[in-house]
Amino acid sequence: MRDDDVLAAVRALAPALRERAAGTEALRRVSDSTVEELEQAGFFRLLRPRAYGGFAAAPDVFYAALREIAKACGSTGWAAAVLGVHPWHLALFDSRAQKDVWGADDTARICSSHAPTGEVTPVDGGFRLSGRWHLSAGCGHAQWALLGGLVTDGEGRPVDMRTFLVPCADYRVDDVWEAVGLRGSGSNDIVVEDAFVPDHRTLGFGPVTALRCPGHEVNPEPLYRLPYAAVFTTAISTAMVGIAEGAYEEYVAAARESFRASYGQRVAEDPFAQVRVARAAGDIDASRLQLDRNTADLYAVARDRREPSTSLRARARRDQVLATERAISAVDLLMENAGGSPLRGGADVLQRAWRDLHTGRGQAANDVERALLLFGQDALGIAVHDPML
Repeated sequence: MRDDDVLAAVRALAPALRERAAGTEALRRVSDSTVEELEQAGFFRLLRPRAYGGFAAAPDVFYAALREIAKACGSTGWAAAVLGVHPWHLALFDSRAQKDVWGADDTARICSSHAPTGEVTPVDGGFRLSGRWHLSAGCGHAQWALLGGLVTDGEGRPVDMRTFLVPCADYRVDDVWEAVGLRGSGSNDIVVEDAFVPDHRTLGFGPVTALRCPGHEVNPEPLYRLPYAAVFTTAISTAMVGIAEGAYEEYVAAARESFRASYGQRVAEDPFAQVRVARAAGDIDASRLQLDRNTADLYAVARDRREPSTSLRARARRDQVLATERAISAVDLLMENAGGSPLRGGADVLQRAWRDLHTGRGQAANDVERALLLFGQDALGIAVHDPML
């Protein structure tokens, strides 16, 4: 199987994912069968290193496949974005950590919760972790978790921000996910009670930001020379743009056949509906094109074994959050013009997309003002120091 075959296989799955969307939302998690189908399609191998049976594919292939999933079902797309991007993150870790995860099972999946909400205690040979980490999408389908944590000095002052790799035997999933949107993403809490994490299963944000990670010694592919902030946040925005695309296609198909009794005309003949369709399409296209451009530019730099400039990183973050903003704006326009039908039940595609997008907006990767501030500072010659670049 080639990475192009994966994209074709994902597209073939899309109709089934679309049919299951309402059921996925009712279940509050992606079904085991759906995850297995995505596994068989090769989706979770796209960003995995070749050393462990992955494709180490160009990022545009991963994002294209992810967009197809999200178009069909927003919750499945969100969970797939998170579970699908973590093989890339693990590839930056010490080779021993990669072997711990994939050595015995090359289908092992990894969830995450990066906000440093737990307690981290340095000990000989590693760290001890305790606490609760929130909003871990797809965690019910993972065998490992990447958890964010602050390392402090003797006086409680933060000295390092690290990611800790923890096996599912050392944590439990607390089923607490009840949300307005992305209800099927299974974004539950992870609870750890005094687990030991050896040094080789941790990675600081300093090496990640500087593109100087232990995993680079064993994974030479250009994919792993991309900035973390761009790879992860673009996965989140790609899912949201995919959700907007799916809503747009559904709205247009319905509008061609719908009659608006209050105005005595077909929706397709309403000039105001026509303008909203045009604006929504423009917002979605702009989002996708900017994300694609930045992914291509960053990957070209990585292939040349150069380091991306701060300006390119800042532009990627700028366009990523604006893609999220435009996706929401597009669906808002359609929702406002859809009449009362989307308000009647959760099974409506447009209503579900609207709820999913507004819920996803709260993800830290989609902090529009912070990302725009970073770009503005760089453009105006002010030094930028932020781990989200």
